[in-house]
Formats: sequence, structure tokens, C-alpha cells
Amino acid sequence: MFQTPEIPAVVVADVDDDLLGEAFVLDVREPDEWARGHIESAVHIPLGQLQERVGEVPLGQKVLCVCAVGGRSSMATQYLASEGRDAINLDGGMHAWQVAGRPVAVD
Repeated sequence: MFQTPEIPAVVVADVDDDLLGEAFVLDVREPDEWARGHIESAVHIPLGQLQERVGEVPLGQKVLCVCAVGGRSSMATQYLASEGRDAINLDGGMHAWQVAGRPVAVD
């Protein structure tokens, strides 16, 4: 039986200031979703552009991948891990982030 490796993930409650301070926060949502609000320190690279822009994602730094609910960011996490990045998925995405009352930046 084929088994996919576990995708590293963190829940919003476990995202503290230390993690936010050390991680490269990567938001892989579409531009309209990004415009409605994102984590303040995040960098926006839509999932469809990630392969061609992977060089913008640092090596040697934890990467926190974020999308709306966690599906696209889990794909980004898996891809980045295959490219040698220390990536982790934000389980529940921006939906969980906002439900938890965490701050959201708007451009």
C-alpha cells in the first residue's frame, strides 16, 4: 500500500510570537484572498507561482505555509519540503487564524 508522508502542521493555538518571529510566513492564496486580509509578516506567493518563485523562499529558515483552510498550504508544505525547506502547514489556515481572533493585516 502506498503511504504519503505526514505533512508537518501546527494549529493556530501553537503559533506564538517566537514562531512568528523566526519563521518565513508564506501565504499561498490568490490575490483577492490576500487583499481581504493576511498575517502581517507574511509574503504572498500564490500556489500556482510557487514552483517558479521557490528561490524567494529561504533555505535554513522555518517556513510557515498559510492558505484559506489548509489544503493549498499543505501542498505548498509538501513541495517546499521536497525542495529542502523546513516547511510546516498552518492547520485551518486563515479561517482558523481569524476565528481565534488573531490579528489580520489588510493592504
